[in-house]
Amino acid sequence: MTDAANTYTTWHTEPQGDARMAESHSRYWRHFIETIPERDFAAKTVLDFGCNRGGFLQLLYGIRPFRRGVGIDIASESVAVAEANKGNLPVQFHVTTDLSPWADSFDVAFSYEVVYLLPELRRHAEQMFQVMRNGGVYYAVTGCHTENPLWPKWRELIGGNSNAPVQDYSPEDYITAFVAAGFDVSVKRFGYDGFVTASKDRKYYPSILDALAYPAEYKLLFRLEKRV
Repeated sequence: MTDAANTYTTWHTEPQGDARMAESHSRYWRHFIETIPERDFAAKTVLDFGCNRGGFLQLLYGIRPFRRGVGIDIASESVAVAEANKGNLPVQFHVTTDLSPWADSFDVAFSYEVVYLLPELRRHAEQMFQVMRNGGVYYAVTGCHTENPLWPKWRELIGGNSNAPVQDYSPEDYITAFVAAGFDVSVKRFGYDGFVTASKDRKYYPSILDALAYPAEYKLLFRLEKRV
């Protein structure tokens, strides 16, 4: 299932960039999973929107085993790696931007630092509303927004690394899009308080305090519940 006009070989312009991105995200994925209130996924079908190389669903299954999972992404090589490495996990991976085949399919959905790249945010919100079952919850994490003080520089840096165009959204833009789609919207700070790598690339974090503040204060966790 492919939308060739809207997909890429890799998200990152540098060939090994997607692999390094997955490695750097893993500690934050664990915090994400441990932060959400749902604990029993045994009967749930889950979606990872922007699954990259499949690492989030692998980690989720190890912590909260689920009944079935689907991962979708625009990066064909990364999805191929996800499919090759899934082992016996009850998951399927697809290269697509079209969610219409999965209407009323998911109990819980996740995206991690993906929504800021979407050129049609309202269309995404509407499609996510359609694929969620009644009472289902979509958790979306992003710190890439105009109220992040690092964003003006990051927009340039990420834009230079990404095959997908970077958008300029405020937190209110995210809220407005998901409310318009029909979701009950709530939000909290991501609140990561673990260790960060002290030798992190300073082009993104001019100060070590920036590296600490970003995942704790400026990264946001949206909880989007479908109630009909």
